[in-house]
Amino acid sequence: MSGRARKSLRRAVGRAKLCAMEPPEVINGDGLVLRRWEPVWAAEAAAAVRESLPELMQYMPWASEAYDEEASRAFLETSSKNWAEGTEFNYGIFDDDGQLVGSVGLMTRMGPGIMEVGYWMRSAYAGRGYMTAAVREITRVALTLPEIERVAIRFDASNAGSAAVARKNGFAEVRRIEREPQAPGETGTDIVTELRKPAT
Repeated sequence: MSGRARKSLRRAVGRAKLCAMEPPEVINGDGLVLRRWEPVWAAEAAAAVRESLPELMQYMPWASEAYDEEASRAFLETSSKNWAEGTEFNYGIFDDDGQLVGSVGLMTRMGPGIMEVGYWMRSAYAGRGYMTAAVREITRVALTLPEIERVAIRFDASNAGSAAVARKNGFAEVRRIEREPQAPGETGTDIVTELRKPAT
């Protein structure tokens, strides 16, 4: 077999593995639906971010007064690319009335066997249990994927909201990481929590 043929075979095998661990594009939960982000929602997503800037800016370095529909569209395009590459799976969170209430996603950046959950909440819908439910559903799906044994949530030590979401979903602290703060509300201490696949 030629070198070029071997490379093609490796790419094909790699893509097959990515497809095997790809989550569904729609996840139904109790009172909400997670839908794979689509470019058509760029304006609505931008509006949700801008409405929520006072809260998001505390912990999200990307959230700023400059965030607009163009930035939203760029995020959605990157999300589509990362989904196709099998490195990130981002969803819009919608309530029963079809209103966009936030965003949640799975990321592979922590290495083999583990998915990291990332999310943000639209401020007008905070405190209603939506994010706790969304994280519960996406975690359930992640733990059904081949070779995934753990799901992690990483958040700054001062982020009480994220700490509550992790705790309510059974995540336990496994370590702390010190780093330079990147947003006004951060202390620079990240808490990493995990939920492991039940033993069979």
